[in-house]
Amino acid sequence: MTRTAVVRATGLAQRFGARTIYRDVTFDVAAGEVFVILGGSGCGKSTLMRQIIGLLPPNEGKVEVLGQDMYAAGVDIRDRIGVMFQSGALFGSMTLLENVMLPLEMHTDMPPQARARLASVKLGLVGLADAAALMPAEISGGMAKRAAIARALALDPPLLFLDEPSAGLDPITSAGLDRLILDLRHDLGATFVVVTHELASILAIADRCIMLDRTAQGIIAEGDPRVLRDSSEQPMVRAFFRRELPNDAAGAPA
Repeated sequence: MTRTAVVRATGLAQRFGARTIYRDVTFDVAAGEVFVILGGSGCGKSTLMRQIIGLLPPNEGKVEVLGQDMYAAGVDIRDRIGVMFQSGALFGSMTLLENVMLPLEMHTDMPPQARARLASVKLGLVGLADAAALMPAEISGGMAKRAAIARALALDPPLLFLDEPSAGLDPITSAGLDRLILDLRHDLGATFVVVTHELASILAIADRCIMLDRTAQGIIAEGDPRVLRDSSEQPMVRAFFRRELPNDAAGAPA
């Protein structure tokens, strides 16, 4: 049975001045899957995520999220999606608990004690129940990523966007974060759209992916990343998944 598409991107293009980042980007994300946007540096992964969540109107094309046109007048679904930005973007003057409470303060009329209890539950979901009173400067990079995910979960959104969740983390911490994403998908039934170029994470968590390429200015592959790794005929796709130089770059100086 075909699952409902919770994200639908059609013919997206983004240009900055005369420079085209990508064009004709079209894909769907099905409810309940972990969908990864991957590719090398500078291909437009984070730019594409910003378009999908409503922060950057595309030069061309259309974005629908949870059945809503993200750029239609009057549309605001910020309380139905959760976003973890690449740096975590925690507020340094707030404790972890206060950071997670912030979306509840902005989008609900819950009393303060109820907000605090719910925020504590979200921190517990990501393994930070004992760190609620800590400040962002007092925690590790991996803990900051988990706290940012807890904040993204604050409003129980059906759809979460994670931008480079494993960036800058050691392999063990990164593997723990991958496990957390899969556990949350299983336990909460949420859909995840993850931007990353971390090969180990892609193969660990992704149900499907699209691969962007800077030279091609768009999508060069779509599907199960394990199938793409083993069966793709495209040199750039094979090179990415096998951590090899493309044939035309094999003899280039380092």
